[in-house]
Amino acid sequence: MVQIRCKNNGVTKTFNEGVSLLEAYQVFSAELNLPYPPVSARVNNSSQGLKFRVWQNRDVEFVDVRDNSGMRVYVRSLCFVLYKATQDVFPNSRLYMEHPISRGYFCNFKKADGQPASIEDVSKIKQRMQEIINQDMPFRRTEAPIEEACRIFKERGYNDKVRLLETSGSIYCDYYTLGDTIDYYYGALLPSAGYLQVFGIEKYQEGMLLRIPDRKDPSKLAPLEAQPKTFDVFAENVRWNVIMGLQNVGAVNQACQRGEASKLIQVSEALQEKKIVQIAEEINERYHNPENPVRLVLITGPSSSGKTTFCKRLSIQLMACGLRPLSFSTDDYFVNREDTPKFPDGRYDFENIKAVDNVTMERDLKALLEGKKVEVPEYNFTTGKREYNGKRLQLGEGRILLIEGIHALNPMLTAQIADRFKYKVYISTLTSISLDDHNWIPTRDNRLLRRIIRDYNKGAFTAQQTIAQWPSVCEGEEKWIYPYQENADVMFNSALNIEFAVLRLHAEPILASVPKNAPEYSEAHRLLKFIHYFVPVSDKQIPPTSIMREFVGGSSFKY
Repeated sequence: MVQIRCKNNGVTKTFNEGVSLLEAYQVFSAELNLPYPPVSARVNNSSQGLKFRVWQNRDVEFVDVRDNSGMRVYVRSLCFVLYKATQDVFPNSRLYMEHPISRGYFCNFKKADGQPASIEDVSKIKQRMQEIINQDMPFRRTEAPIEEACRIFKERGYNDKVRLLETSGSIYCDYYTLGDTIDYYYGALLPSAGYLQVFGIEKYQEGMLLRIPDRKDPSKLAPLEAQPKTFDVFAENVRWNVIMGLQNVGAVNQACQRGEASKLIQVSEALQEKKIVQIAEEINERYHNPENPVRLVLITGPSSSGKTTFCKRLSIQLMACGLRPLSFSTDDYFVNREDTPKFPDGRYDFENIKAVDNVTMERDLKALLEGKKVEVPEYNFTTGKREYNGKRLQLGEGRILLIEGIHALNPMLTAQIADRFKYKVYISTLTSISLDDHNWIPTRDNRLLRRIIRDYNKGAFTAQQTIAQWPSVCEGEEKWIYPYQENADVMFNSALNIEFAVLRLHAEPILASVPKNAPEYSEAHRLLKFIHYFVPVSDKQIPPTSIMREFVGGSSFKY
């Protein structure tokens, strides 16, 4: 017999050895009264599917799609249903799950003749998905040696999965079947398709958009959000991945094993520098345009997107254009610590727009644009005070002001300044490379790993503390940053194809320090498992001006 302590209500019950989590939940369910059915669980702070069997005493917390790990299980399972539906309706077609967009996931789909799906084709695929769900078709997991799994996938022409598994360094792996369809996923799936009661699939650009439940109200779809500029940035990077033959992690791993890591780094850095040059030239052109005389460059992006280094590199290119940039951060206009907004639980809400003294900042900006000399503050993060230390700025001939910060594109910050004086830049890690054709890389994982490494190296926070803070950071981004990203004049992708391979060596020992009895262990364990898909690469070839240096150290810029 084994004992399972349900962390949802603190009740412990006894079960036969080998009981599944789903069977255990059925016993606990009457007392739990959860608002939504569970889709997975955390067992001793490690995420597991509901078919997981318990052979020893364990703590179990059941989670639904409102939880990040639960949503991942739901979406992975939905992707498998979509893939099976495309194969059933259009044999020999190819489906590529490329990236998140518009609160869903963009799917590049090609029929056997190479043509994309029409509206009628998408309707047929959706109908077949609904049939699979109505039949409550079970997902079946098989554990096999890597060689066996690779043989199976090679026979079916899934070279993307073969490359990934052959370079993973693992001995065994799991693959899944849904009816007669086989696929690979890097995490647990639902017990059966019948759990997928909320989904959507529709024509989107030249492909399809897979729509998922709203995290706040899983009984309905997440609202569709137009993101044409974001989509174009993703599409541009996917095209470069195809040109370079690096559509997936397996291809990157093979290139690294061939000794080509240095070349990949050089090409990736060159592409970013080319983009920065283009942005600088456009700003310079508008600076000299009497109808749209740009004097203010606003740079924003979510946490750990590389705003600070981007600002410094852009400054260099602007100087190469003949301009003389000045810069400061919106962080310098933080209100004093005691005046910072707080969450209901008493924690400081640093992502809130009210954490910035926008009245004083806008007053100073207007004065600068009028040619006046202005003393600007510097925020002391140790004392939590805004200080005036004699830093004075003035916009004379050829001068242009760069402002970076998470609220830089928020209209509240510069409401009284005419748009013709502004040039707006949005920067983020829009990870366009995938693990394989059906497993994309969450864009937030890139930023979270960057932040964990930077916080640890600076001695600011442990990995456990950074992970604990991350949900509130993401919540703030959803509220204060993402609504304004499509207002940008240009978007810049700071992600590198080879980045995870470099981050792995830095992140592994830091993530391993998170204790197993901590709630944050679940996320640390997931990230450790994820980065093991990448062949590790030393950061020695990363140039000192790289955005990555902001996080792993060794930058030639002063911060």
